[in-house]
This record gives sequence, structure tokens and C-alpha cells, in this order.
Amino acid sequence: MSERRRVAVLPEGTVSDEAARYLFKGQDVEFVYSKLIADVFQSTVNGNTDWSVIPIENTIDGSVSLHMDWLIHEVDLPIRAEWVFPSIQNLIGRTAELSDGAGSWDPEKITKLVSHPVAMAQCHQFIRSTVPHAELETLPSTAQAVQLVRENPGKGWAAIGTHLAAANAGLDVLVSGVTDHDNNYTRFLLIGEKPYERPDAAFQRTSILVTLPEDYPGALHQVLSAFSWRRINLSRIESRPTKKKLGSYYFYIDVELSMDTVLLPAAIAEIEAIGCQVRILGSYPCTPYRQNQPEV
Repeated sequence: MSERRRVAVLPEGTVSDEAARYLFKGQDVEFVYSKLIADVFQSTVNGNTDWSVIPIENTIDGSVSLHMDWLIHEVDLPIRAEWVFPSIQNLIGRTAELSDGAGSWDPEKITKLVSHPVAMAQCHQFIRSTVPHAELETLPSTAQAVQLVRENPGKGWAAIGTHLAAANAGLDVLVSGVTDHDNNYTRFLLIGEKPYERPDAAFQRTSILVTLPEDYPGALHQVLSAFSWRRINLSRIESRPTKKKLGSYYFYIDVELSMDTVLLPAAIAEIEAIGCQVRILGSYPCTPYRQNQPEV
């Protein structure tokens, strides 16, 4: 019998939880929930879990800088997989408590709206048009916001959160899909020392961190040329501060190629030959979101 794997995730009922259940659907894993992303990372660093689930980029908000900095500066865990999952937020409360007397809920009866600040920002238009009168309160997670509503009946409180959080708390989904944009997706990374295989992966990607030599004018152009003339596609390049001195940056680069190929190691060797430092963050399978995937 194979050993059961343990996976560190942000709180139960969050989008991270939904995404983890999507990735590991049908697999024998145990989810270990933590309130803070630091605790998610440290759980795997300390060996308490095999992998950590890390949201790294969002359609609307872009890169999650805090999580990227943890990945770069605080831990040395390889990326083992990537997948994309929709960040769907919903208005959650008690229909009976907010009833208009005709079987529907009345937005005017919502006195306070609670959620994570990012979720609030992603639902700004809905909040402004539907519950502009409600007091807004932010919490560390959408799941915690839903639980707060559950623990305070009769006050007219509502939360923005996931279907999973609503089901866990025994609350009603008043309105589904209240985000301002329908294409709100989040890119997740699975990190850890143990390898992870994904037979249905669509393609392989490699993430590297490049530090340029200080006394080499045009070094970034040389780096990009090493990929360009080999016709290697880069899906992302982003500068991040090294935190060593002002104006000193790493370049986080996603390459649409595996380290198992001939071209990519050759490109990296050329980059290192001009004095750049290269750190390979991981070479891993990528799984796109499939809408016909059974719900978690």
C-alpha cells in the first residue's frame, strides 16, 4: 500500500482549498489547513507535509508578490506542478434572515459584508451596485468571513466566499459568481521535495531565476537572445528585488520547455557564461482548467 501524502493548503473553504481538491481529485491525500501562507510553506519545509499549494498569479490582480518572495527568499523547495483554477466568489448568507417576505432575499437587509480584501476588490462593481449601504469588513480569508457570518445569526451579515465554504457552514449562496470579471482565474503551484506526476498534463514548463552581473551592460538583452535564437518561448518575465540593495533585481522567467530537452540547458549554459547566476525553481507539468471536470 502506498504512503498517503499530506498537502498544506490555506484555510478550508477558500479558493486554494477548491483548487487543491480539483488537482488531487480521486487521489488519497490528506489536506492540512493553515491560516497564513507562511505556515503553509513552513509545513512542507519542516517535513510535516509532502507538498504545499501556493496561489502565485491571478487574472485580475497579477502576481501574488508575498508568495513569490517566499518562494524566492524564504524557502528552497522545487516547483512540482502548475494548474489553473477559476476564482469564483459568491454572496453568502441566510435567505430566511434576509427575506423580503415573498421568498426572495432583500439586499437592503444586509448590514455588513465581510470577506478577504482581494475578494472584495474583485467584486467591487457588484458591491457598489447591490449593497452600497453595507458596512465592509476584511478578514484574513474568505472562509473565515463565511464562518463569521455563520456565528452571528440575526444581524443581517453576509460574506463573499466560495460555494465550498457556504456548504461547510450550512449557509445559502444568495448570488453566484459576483466577481466583476468572468475570466478570473488563479494559477497555482505545487511545491515540495517529493516528485509529482501528472499524466494528463498539457505541457511542461520550467521556472528560473536569473541575476544579472552588475558590470555587464546589455546583459538582459543577452539573456533574452539566448532564448530567442533557439526559438524558445518565454511565457512570463518579471523583475523582483533581490533585497540586497536598491536597484538590484532578480528576473523570474517562465520557459515553455522542460529541462529534459537539449535546448534549454544549452540556453542556461550560455546565460551563465556571460556571468549571470541562474537558479532553477522547477521543471514541472502544467494542467489547464477543464470545465467538464467533475465538481469537488
